[in-house]
Amino acid sequence: MTERREVWITGVGLLTCLGEGLEKAWEHLERGDQPPYDDKSFAPYIVHQLPPMSFDKQIPKKSDQRQMETWQRVGVYSAGLALTDAGIAGKAELLDHTDMIVAAGGGERDIAVDTAIMAGLRKTNQPGAFLNERLMSDLRPTLFLAQLPNLLAGNISLVHGIVGSSRTFMGEESAGVDAVRVAQARIAAGQSELTLVGGAYHGTRWDVLLAFELGGVVLKNKFTPVWDRGPEGGIAFATMGAFLMLESKEHAMARGARPRARISQVISDRNVRKPGDAEASLRRQWNDVAGRVDRAHSAVISGAAGLQPATSAELAVLKEIGLPVRNTGTHIGHGVDTQFMANLGIGCAAIEHRKLFAPMGSGDAGASPEGLRQVVVTSIGNWRGEGLALLERVN
Repeated sequence: MTERREVWITGVGLLTCLGEGLEKAWEHLERGDQPPYDDKSFAPYIVHQLPPMSFDKQIPKKSDQRQMETWQRVGVYSAGLALTDAGIAGKAELLDHTDMIVAAGGGERDIAVDTAIMAGLRKTNQPGAFLNERLMSDLRPTLFLAQLPNLLAGNISLVHGIVGSSRTFMGEESAGVDAVRVAQARIAAGQSELTLVGGAYHGTRWDVLLAFELGGVVLKNKFTPVWDRGPEGGIAFATMGAFLMLESKEHAMARGARPRARISQVISDRNVRKPGDAEASLRRQWNDVAGRVDRAHSAVISGAAGLQPATSAELAVLKEIGLPVRNTGTHIGHGVDTQFMANLGIGCAAIEHRKLFAPMGSGDAGASPEGLRQVVVTSIGNWRGEGLALLERVN
């Protein structure tokens, strides 16, 4: 059997409510600043919005920006940040063999068209004919393409010049975990040298909030840290983009790239979420990596979203594990498919700074280890899907 290769993260592109770039996010987290949530724009629902920004730096053509929806602009922009951070942006000799895996949800509804059609249906005596006519005349030609992550991958390829293979995943939090798992496994097995993996999510829009509120899962009325939302809590959805450049150790060393961290293992699981299922899944995953973890220099970065019973299930297992814990969702909100990649990026920052960020909420436990060297990143899906990754310092 061929020995599996080391996989390094050599670039991180992060765009959240904390601003542009990994260091901007880390500065906020390290200081323990109050989370920048928005409880007014979509009241009574609480969300995490991007700050005002221009997309010109990473998407210079206005014509490209016009044909993208917000989630695509966010994705293309954060992908460009990762390529730039890895020293690959604009280098055709590297982009020619850069592969790509994208995890993202569906495209955005046209709220104005939806509202007009619903209003018109109430007044017509022929609702079927009216609906067909409006669908034919009002919908943009790209509507159905925009419902898929394929279009995001295509726009990243066109704007940034990525020429290698392309794969896309859909399926909420599990999609993000599996995208990273496949990217890491392909490089470890020698099937790829460079893979850009990531996603984007535009959660601050009415159609998303409507879809999730039908299931009663959206945080409303009062903001509290993820761990303290209780049985009546929920998810504060966010707009965010997060991409990682994964690279074989040999390829990175040959071009003089610095590793932000080694991604040693990625595990994903899925079950029907009977009582106890999530806890059992996370315990199995922890047992798979526990033998590699140096407890004196390790910590957990949790992807818990604040929805019950998943959040309590994760916290119970994390207490059993006994490592220091920090949650990011309190600060950046929840980006569904994108959350796992965002947390891996923040995990890289923690390893580089050799410490955890400030605690916030009752589940953030334990002092930062001296000389942090390993981070376990968790992902417990809001409905189904559990994942875990192990990040390690390279030197």
